[in-house]
Amino acid sequence: MDRSINFRGIAGSAGNIMQGMGKFVFGNEGPESKEDSYVERYLDRISNGTIPDDRRSAMTELQSLVAESRSAQMSFGAMGFPILLNVLKEDREDVELVRGALETFVSALTPIETSQGPKTEVQPASMNSDLLSRETENISLLLSLLSEEDFYVRYYTIQLLTALLTNSLKRLQEAILLIPRGITVLMDMLMDREVIRNEALLLLTYLTRDAEEIQKIVVFEGVFEKIFSIIREEGYSDGGVVVQDCLELLNNLIRHSSSNQMLLKETMGFDPLISILKIRRGSAFNFTQQKTVNLLGALNTVELLLTGGPSSESGKDANKNANQAALAQKNILDHLLLLGVESQWAPVALRCMALRCIGNLVLRNPQNLDSLAKKQVGEEPHVQPALNAILSIILRTSIAQEFVAADFVFKCFCEKNPNGQALLASTIAPHPNQGDTHRAASDMPFGSILLQALVSSDVNEDMEACCRASSVLSHIINDNLQSKDRVLQIQLETPTPSLGRTEPLLHRIVTCLSIAASADGENNQSSHLEESYIQPVILRLLIVWLVDCSNAVNCLLESAVHLNYIIELASSKRYTACVHGLAAVVLGACVLYNASREKGRDAFAVADAISQKIGLTTYFLRFDELRKSLAHPSSKQRHRKELSRSSANSMSDFQEIEEDETNKDDQHPVLSEIFDSQFVNFLNKLESDIRENIMDIFSRTKTATAVLPAELEQKNGEVDGEYIKRLKSFVEKQCNEMQDLLARNAMLAEEFVKTGGSNTADTSQKPSSGRERVQMEALRQELEGAKRQIESLKTEKSQIEAEANHQRNLAVKMESDLKSLSDAYNSLEQANYRLDAEVKTLRQGGGVPYPDVEAIKAQAKEEAEKDSEAELNDLLVCLGQEQSKVEKLSARLAELGEDVDALLQGIGDDTAIPDDDDEDEDEDDE
Repeated sequence: MDRSINFRGIAGSAGNIMQGMGKFVFGNEGPESKEDSYVERYLDRISNGTIPDDRRSAMTELQSLVAESRSAQMSFGAMGFPILLNVLKEDREDVELVRGALETFVSALTPIETSQGPKTEVQPASMNSDLLSRETENISLLLSLLSEEDFYVRYYTIQLLTALLTNSLKRLQEAILLIPRGITVLMDMLMDREVIRNEALLLLTYLTRDAEEIQKIVVFEGVFEKIFSIIREEGYSDGGVVVQDCLELLNNLIRHSSSNQMLLKETMGFDPLISILKIRRGSAFNFTQQKTVNLLGALNTVELLLTGGPSSESGKDANKNANQAALAQKNILDHLLLLGVESQWAPVALRCMALRCIGNLVLRNPQNLDSLAKKQVGEEPHVQPALNAILSIILRTSIAQEFVAADFVFKCFCEKNPNGQALLASTIAPHPNQGDTHRAASDMPFGSILLQALVSSDVNEDMEACCRASSVLSHIINDNLQSKDRVLQIQLETPTPSLGRTEPLLHRIVTCLSIAASADGENNQSSHLEESYIQPVILRLLIVWLVDCSNAVNCLLESAVHLNYIIELASSKRYTACVHGLAAVVLGACVLYNASREKGRDAFAVADAISQKIGLTTYFLRFDELRKSLAHPSSKQRHRKELSRSSANSMSDFQEIEEDETNKDDQHPVLSEIFDSQFVNFLNKLESDIRENIMDIFSRTKTATAVLPAELEQKNGEVDGEYIKRLKSFVEKQCNEMQDLLARNAMLAEEFVKTGGSNTADTSQKPSSGRERVQMEALRQELEGAKRQIESLKTEKSQIEAEANHQRNLAVKMESDLKSLSDAYNSLEQANYRLDAEVKTLRQGGGVPYPDVEAIKAQAKEEAEKDSEAELNDLLVCLGQEQSKVEKLSARLAELGEDVDALLQGIGDDTAIPDDDDEDEDEDDE
């Protein structure tokens, strides 16, 4: 076999490229040039050597050099690929040489970290990966090596393919799809020895990322059975990183495919998944970092199953419901509660993920909702309802992300669940021992625990507990009018019980909001970030409470202090844009859902207060500021990272991640989670309704009873006619003024609504300039209205004229038709008259015989023959006369010496009947 390659030619053509790239990357230093010569020498020995041991030795030395030097990696990429690929093709029988070639390739594709040089410089390993993956033949050659019997050949081949994936993922995915049985060969590696199996598993994990076609082939090859077989062999959650790789591969396959989820459920079921989540109760010190990561991977699988697949797929909801039911049948709720609620010694990330899975498990599923409502957690004698335990987590945890996860459970529990909301709302009542702070919360009903957190904040200044309780209460009353009214009826003792008065819970919520705002305002410069979400969350509760609930609006406006305070939140510069906007929405809800007719508390009064103390332009500007402040978190929800080897360590320490994210943005991450896209869309719709309603209010008058002016009374001695005339003049004047006022208000409100977000109004603007602008706008509106009216009249006139012409034409046509009908009628009348006369004549001569027709014909023939004979005689006389004339003329011509016969020849032919030939010629001429 001829293994020789013209290496000098390769060195001559590629050496210049290598040197140029080496100088570009590393500069013009000497050691690199020396290493380049070494690489060239080793390649020459491998290519042109005849002694096997010398070639193997050169391969070993080349591998060691490439593994240690980036310059050698660059030189090898420029010169060595064709030579070593030829070794893999032609020298399969030399196993040791093939091993060395594969190991050298792996070293050439492995980055070498160095402290020298800029971080942005070109990586030789990345360039080599790109060069090797360009040709599909190279990938096919590597896959064929997986069938070799030598263990190290298969092992280094798998490592080489994995190294290629790190830099050329898309290209390698496309190449493997083009190679027949490419995926099948890799799947067979899962049944190989453990070391190769683990490398093949990692390789498949990379290959299946965002590659739908590869995922389909892998699933068809029975990957689910192999994954769970490996997990079982490794010991489920107690296994090592191999279990993590198996779960990552599993999640890649089901993340964007409802069909793969259904196939998993039908082939394997969910029992193996439940086995991973099983932990022993009380295993406080058994959560190693790797076990935590494995459990996080399993919980991620559960979460993907509970979402049902991508939203674009048609069968997502049906698949989600089926997965919810199937997982509930396996009692997964018990395992999730143990991980998320009872195992407070478990890592934070694990507890948060388990709580989110609980929420997704019960979301809009009546059976699972009922199961959660009845669940008890803990051990005797410390047993309490699961919902109470989750509420305790919300109120007591010091980690904001755990509060968000537990709050998500109540959001899912209350969504489209009016019975569950009513159940929770029915328990909200003051407890007899509510003042006893040392009393165990497990002895109190759910609603009493919630109420205690809401109302005790103004005593111990625990505003964060009040904020979190407000979030839970907002879920309980959301879209449920009965629950809103029920909670509205709760009466609390005032902070000074000796006065013997009570106040509604809604008033206490506003008081807590004022306490939080004042505390934040005093420490605005040095306030902690945790405080920045307290006011928005409480304001969200007020918004949810007021929407569609006129009783809540009336209760809030019972005290003028509340309205003034909300106006201050919307106008003061001390607060954030989010607080400004939410306070503006609260004011808008007080206008939009206000059914009161009491003076000072109706919608007109609230709108007037907004106009006078804030200004409509500034007020509507608050909505735009709110939209901008919520646009970032709503459009960029902080989704959890996909669990992989690179993110496993950071995911297992969730608290550190949150601290990092907290420091990156000014807005607390809690707001980005609680103010989700669903709530933002709700605010946008509500804002539109508020704008329209306020514009309508400023376009109509108040329905109030006016005081009768004295001038309307009839004067002494004034006759009725003059009195009526004076009254008519007064009413006309008042109507004109009222119409002018309505037009101005409508125009002003419309202008403010349209320009609310463009510019900030100058609140100190002089009233006279404002009136002049209003008058100018009113005149402009009147002029435009007149123009529109003229155009309308012109259009109407044209239509009337066209209709008149049409009717005129119809009349002429009908008149002509009538005349024709009249003439026809007259003709019929005459014919009828004539026929009547003939009939009468026939009736009068009834005995007269009918004439003889034959006799009449004979008489007519005889008369005709007589006439013909007379005409024939006349013709003969004429012919005789003409003949005599011809004879006389012939004699005269003969005397004159003319040939009479020649002259008379052909005269008869001119009058003769033309023969057939002449007729044919005439027809042709025609």
